[in-house]
Amino acid sequence: MKNRWQLILGILVSLFFVWLAVQGLHLQEVWFYLRTANYIWLLPGIAVYFLAVVARTWRWHYLLRPVKSITVRKLFPIVCIGYFGNNVFPARLGELLRAYVLRKDEQVPMMTSLAPIIIERVFDGLVMLLFVFFALPFVGADRIPNFYRGVVVGASLLFFGALVLFLWAAVSPQRADALYHFFADRFLPARFRPPVEGFYKRFMDGLAFLRNGRDVLMVFVTSVVIWLLETVKYWFVMHAFVFFVPFVGLMLMNGVVNLTTTLPSAPGYIGTFEVGARVLEALGVPYSLAFGYTVVLHVALWLPITALGGYYMLREGIKWRDAANIKQDETVMSEGSGA
Repeated sequence: MKNRWQLILGILVSLFFVWLAVQGLHLQEVWFYLRTANYIWLLPGIAVYFLAVVARTWRWHYLLRPVKSITVRKLFPIVCIGYFGNNVFPARLGELLRAYVLRKDEQVPMMTSLAPIIIERVFDGLVMLLFVFFALPFVGADRIPNFYRGVVVGASLLFFGALVLFLWAAVSPQRADALYHFFADRFLPARFRPPVEGFYKRFMDGLAFLRNGRDVLMVFVTSVVIWLLETVKYWFVMHAFVFFVPFVGLMLMNGVVNLTTTLPSAPGYIGTFEVGARVLEALGVPYSLAFGYTVVLHVALWLPITALGGYYMLREGIKWRDAANIKQDETVMSEGSGA
């Protein structure tokens, strides 16, 4: 029932953003730009994107080192499976799917591997904010619609707050333990305390790398490289169309798009990704052209990695039903209770 409501909420959010995207759109013009685009530019864009996926895999390898050293070669298929889950299933199930496959293949407890995955998302959000704030002086903050500026402000509070909380928990584990037990002893029913205690301890194990300033800096720098590579893909795909915006404008688009896709949406980020067309419109690109470019970019980002992730998922022997039922997997609960 919870999963059903998550899906319904995501669909409603996507419908709202689709409605925003089609306001003032001329489909005949969009079709003209799609027909006349030079799609050969997608090939270098896709190649650069997979370099970003490799960099993302290396970052996860680096984050997992305090728990277990796993080669990038072994982690790459799991990262691709995570992309498949995020692109096909609702509620970013790919993150759980990634932790599930890692436990299956490398015997790393799910909650231990989920902590670095969540930290990855926090650093991704911070880099997106960095892109936005870096680009705004060059393009003008007044060009961004108020609604999307509100998304940026809300995301700033969320990601900075999460980073401060995780850093505090990693540096002061005794105080974090005291806070956890304060709330658990008062508000958590006794029968749920053992499994939740197991979840909490394994999650804290996954935060170990945050105690080393060099490791934190390394993860941040890697995150910047990952998203710069993705922006290079935006740049390559732009050359398939008849417009030009500076690279810093594409950084702004990338930041706003990916901050917006943190909102719940239908699988594949339908609607929330298309806000990028409004950013380009604010930068002076005709809206029908900007929308056509954004749709092609969305497909070029979604299709190759989803296809590869689906292949690796089949190779792992994971069935659709298994992936959809990960949240109800009884082995996860037994792991948390120490069984």
